[in-house]
Amino acid sequence: MLPIKQVHHIAIICSNYERSKWFYTQVLGFTIVQEVYREARQSYKLDLAINGLYQIELFSFPSPPPRPSHPESCGLRHLAFAVTDIDSAVSWLQSCQVTPEAIRVDECTGKRFTFFADPDGLPLELYEM
Repeated sequence: MLPIKQVHHIAIICSNYERSKWFYTQVLGFTIVQEVYREARQSYKLDLAINGLYQIELFSFPSPPPRPSHPESCGLRHLAFAVTDIDSAVSWLQSCQVTPEAIRVDECTGKRFTFFADPDGLPLELYEM
């Protein structure tokens, strides 16, 4: 068996670096660990942390092709983030002009969750713990 310890990071490619940087830091509240401009690739790489843990790499590239989110297809479906109070999290998103779906209840766990999208339409989920 492969001795995997944990998920190290999630890489996201965005179409508008400044817009996505603002969304992930100001709306979702991730902190910047490191920001690097890679001139040879004309690309930014922004390392982001959630509660002090390095989790997300945000990349920009010139003219990346769009990724369809609907209809659902093979591959990564969405990223889910744990919250303790989904009602206040939804209120925060709405105050930032982000429109989440209606809160639903997971039929398997009884926990509440909702979906919303990042600036490029990447499906994101809040899951109440």
